[in-house]
Amino acid sequence: MNGARMSMVAVSMMVNLVAEAEAHHNELPMPAVMFGVVAAVVFAILGFVMFSYRDVANRHGGGSRAASQHGGADSHGHDSTASGH
Repeated sequence: MNGARMSMVAVSMMVNLVAEAEAHHNELPMPAVMFGVVAAVVFAILGFVMFSYRDVANRHGGGSRAASQHGGADSHGHDSTASGH
């Protein structure tokens, strides 16, 4: 009988712990929707930064265009006729 009583006490303690765990929950620092808004804003900023570098090589690279027309190396020593393998 003593073993059954200890088993009932253990089960009762487990039920109490589970009930307390369900009652105590952590509060988020902001509403859940705001996490998505923050992520969207960060991705938009990063997309704008990436978009701002669009066509930079053509704006600043007069040397590589001339080198590729002549079949030689550009101003940095890169051979435009190499296959890259």
